[in-house]
Amino acid sequence: MGRSQETFNKKEVKNKKDKKRKDKEKKRLERKDNDKPSSLDDMIAYVDENGMITSTPPDPTKKKTIINSEDIEISIRKQENIPYDPIRKGTVTFFNDSKGYGFIRDAESQESIFVHVNNVLEAIKEGNLVNFEVEKGLKGYTAVQVKLFKDKVV
Repeated sequence: MGRSQETFNKKEVKNKKDKKRKDKEKKRLERKDNDKPSSLDDMIAYVDENGMITSTPPDPTKKKTIINSEDIEISIRKQENIPYDPIRKGTVTFFNDSKGYGFIRDAESQESIFVHVNNVLEAIKEGNLVNFEVEKGLKGYTAVQVKLFKDKVV
């Protein structure tokens, strides 16, 4: 007859599983015995005028006036018709002639705006002051109609 294949470790694991199963069954029976009938009133919670959760219903005499739904503003107010100049000014911070792209730093917003050689009307290089318009591109804003800035001072 062969020797038993049950090692000490296997016995310990089996004992732990049995103990856990018995504890679980004991807890289940305790819950079943102590189970009190719960009604809907026991489950309801109320919020008082200070925002705290309570088990007592709110006092109707402390009820505040109803807010008119038209008075609630959900979005930003409309802006007045401010004249918007689509032509912006900026400085070319980087331009790679061989790859045909670069970046312009907007003078007002200090944003870095992408520019491609196809959208350039005159030859530009780093450090040039330029006029341009902004369009929404695939990956962000893109400068179009880019030309050198010519300040007409008389």
